[in-house]
Amino acid sequence: MAGHSKWANIQHRKGRQDEKRQRIWTRVVREIMVAARTGGGDVNANPRLRLAIEKAKAANMPADTIKRNVDKATGNLEGVSYEEIRYEGYGIGGAAIILDTMTDNRVRTVAEVRHALSKHGGNLGTEGSVAFQFKHCGQLIFAPGTNEDQVMTVALEAGAEDVIMDDDGAIEVLTAYTDFESVKNALEAAGLVAEMAEVTMRPENSVTLSGEDAAKMQKLLDVLEDLDDVQNVFHNAEIED
Repeated sequence: MAGHSKWANIQHRKGRQDEKRQRIWTRVVREIMVAARTGGGDVNANPRLRLAIEKAKAANMPADTIKRNVDKATGNLEGVSYEEIRYEGYGIGGAAIILDTMTDNRVRTVAEVRHALSKHGGNLGTEGSVAFQFKHCGQLIFAPGTNEDQVMTVALEAGAEDVIMDDDGAIEVLTAYTDFESVKNALEAAGLVAEMAEVTMRPENSVTLSGEDAAKMQKLLDVLEDLDDVQNVFHNAEIED
């Protein structure tokens, strides 16, 4: 199955993450704490915590920092309590945006989100206003040049829902969110390591933006990603160079 070109957007996102390593640590710490608080501190029994710790290790977070934050979340150490809040809204050209946040002050967070959207050409929507345009799923993306037949064989045998060859040669593997970890493990056991692997909100359709609209949308996304309480930004914009 063919898909749109996502590689440039992925590379931009990775570049932005590399620039903001300390902020990545902050977000991963929050994810670890919420995962441990809601699912317990046993990594073997808590898939969400396992994934959060993987992200922490990928960001070169020390093991003692990881353990300390798990202990905070499970009550062994005193720590801040975060709650998860999802916001939905619109960007340039009617592009749909979902923001996942973790906050210790929801009044502050919604004010910052609303201000960022309105200042940069977007607006905050109501709950459910755009979520129907996204699918909660596992997503693994392999760099152009990866062996498509091998990825397809291993992924589908492991229970993946679909394997998509994007226009730029990248390979996208989609799974039910509950099967993400098992499919990822099977691919890695076969020597196939994804450039990006996560449980995500994947858009079911896209809005193509170019020229000035593309630049405005990218600026809006960058501003939203820079908000302290924002963990993830999902959108359906295909931003052309």
